Amino acid sequence: MILIDGKKIAAELREELRQEVVGLKAKHSKIPGLTVILIGDMAPSQIYVRMKEKAANEVGLKSDVIRYPEAVEEKTVLNKIKELNKDENVSGILVQLPLPKHIDKQKVIETILPGKDVDGFHPMNVGNLSSGYESSVPCTPLGCYLMIKKIEPNLSGKKAVMIGRSNLNGKPMAQLLLKENCTVTITHSRTKDLKAECLEADIIVAAVGIPELVKADWVKKDAIVIDVGINKTENGIVGDVAFDEVSKVASALTPVPGGVGPMTIACLLKNTIECFKKSQK
Repeated sequence: MILIDGKKIAAELREELRQEVVGLKAKHSKIPGLTVILIGDMAPSQIYVRMKEKAANEVGLKSDVIRYPEAVEEKTVLNKIKELNKDENVSGILVQLPLPKHIDKQKVIETILPGKDVDGFHPMNVGNLSSGYESSVPCTPLGCYLMIKKIEPNLSGKKAVMIGRSNLNGKPMAQLLLKENCTVTITHSRTKDLKAECLEADIIVAAVGIPELVKADWVKKDAIVIDVGINKTENGIVGDVAFDEVSKVASALTPVPGGVGPMTIACLLKNTIECFKKSQK
């Protein structure tokens, strides 16, 4: 079995991006800029934002974090986004989720210009992705896709199963693999025989948030398995895949942690650079 080392692949991607930023600076006399809006003091969000900031600085991006207390008014956040939309030094805008209950997530997402939407959540980017047009792609599915392509460059005709139908992972992942001519099935909590669906898959992407849901007898021999899950249990953090037993049948498998997570952050940087390049045309 191939252990898909997300840390290593992400480090390689960041080095490519660092070199690209050097070239962009020479060509345009400016560098891409990422601005993150962080609301409240939730520990996981604070950690994610620090990691994003560190990675952005590492590849040479201009990185800013705007922090608001949890009680900040919605209009204050929306007005700041509108201000950033007009700022030529800001290539990408990211509002760290989850948001406090009094702030409308959809309103926040739709206020960000599609051309600065590095998360790929704006309805225009979602529509473009599903139509096969150029778009920003959500960072986690993009990272999964790049890892799958490292293992199997030719995906045409492969059967892929998504476990989970979220806008964040399952749906965009399905669109990326459809574009590669895969036959794609999206499964979810109402799927009648999930095990049977998985047993037909050449590629399984598990993103459902159920600890070690996918067992060895769900996976056909030599399938590629991508585990997006991060679940806190008494035994520590585990994925949606029972790693030890699935590793005996899969041809390639991501670990948790150290698989999808590092690629998500690297793809955020990639999206920021792509937004910058489009803005310079």
